[in-house]
Amino acid sequence: MTAQDGGEDGMLTEHEIVQELVSSRQIPLSFYRSMAGHEHPRLRVHAAWRWQSLTPEQRDGLLNDPDPAVREAAQESSWELDPQAVEAKLPSIGSHSKGFVLGTCALSSALVEQCFADGTVLCLTWNRHIPADAVARLARHPDAKVREMVAARPDLGPDLVTELREDPDEDVRMRARLHPFPRTWAEYEAIQRVMGHGPDCVCPITDLATEPSPDWFAACAASEEPVLRRVAASWLGLPAELVATLAQDDDEEVRIRLACHHPLASPHLLLDVFVTHPAHRPHLLTLPAFPRAGLTGLIGHPDPEVRALAAADPTLPAPRVDDPDEPVRRAAAANPSLTPQALEALLADPRTAEGAAANPSLPVTLMHALLDRCLNGAATPPTAASRRHATPT
Repeated sequence: MTAQDGGEDGMLTEHEIVQELVSSRQIPLSFYRSMAGHEHPRLRVHAAWRWQSLTPEQRDGLLNDPDPAVREAAQESSWELDPQAVEAKLPSIGSHSKGFVLGTCALSSALVEQCFADGTVLCLTWNRHIPADAVARLARHPDAKVREMVAARPDLGPDLVTELREDPDEDVRMRARLHPFPRTWAEYEAIQRVMGHGPDCVCPITDLATEPSPDWFAACAASEEPVLRRVAASWLGLPAELVATLAQDDDEEVRIRLACHHPLASPHLLLDVFVTHPAHRPHLLTLPAFPRAGLTGLIGHPDPEVRALAAADPTLPAPRVDDPDEPVRRAAAANPSLTPQALEALLADPRTAEGAAANPSLPVTLMHALLDRCLNGAATPPTAASRRHATPT
């Protein structure tokens, strides 16, 4: 993020380098807060662009920064917490960004009233800057979805919590039951990011600018509410003993979230989620703890993707190279347990040649012979006789 214009090879501009990094979504929000006091002014500029992630002291420091570029960036961002500036700026903001403004920025009373008049109040339910009277109106809104979204806010008064716990809508009552847990906005946001996604959701777990304490996550792991246990299962810092407990949880989504997000999730759990939830397979296959051996019991599974996984097991005594499904045959032909003699036969069969050519046990002499024949335009794989006379490339 401090790259000079053009970079080392001159292929990218400074702006392009930064945009590539920002768009990769690899920069945690906590990074920007930590950069607000960095000695490099360009990093303080990046901190200013995440205005609402900063503390009041950090914002004041950037507004009075000795570097003019930092002060300019801070001034350009400060409108987000100025109700009158937000009201003046909103008409010029594109429709795709208005939800962000209404949900996160400080709003004037007139703008709040306009949202109620227009029926566009859903974004207000997670806006931490709206006044208490607006929160009360949302809690008693005729739309159950609005009441549901406001029911766990940490600034909800006890009388409203009592009302919402007796709401006719079950989803509203469930959110209200969570209310003792989000005592801070960071805790509230940790709950919000896992709510309503379902077991096959592949959305990334976004980081928080401020993370709740380990004790809070531990309390979530022991809660009777499945939603809170899902929150705990999504936290990378959950200790091993709680990971073991949640791996046996009755709630399937708890187990899925643990498998997909926690580095201590067991190979058995990873394999179970792989077999039962295809949506998560691409991600699970990238995890270092995912099991690659001992899968003999899955070789007859009805799902070809599961059989393909089993067919690649290097401990398999006889890979199923005759499976009716092509991905399974390819995985079996690439199994490193196969002998060179078996690979020769598989290379001669168009149904298995691609997998066999990718087999890590393929002898070097055979690889050279295959490459020579490809370069010479041959359409058939080499025989044993041709390999003996092949000249390595």
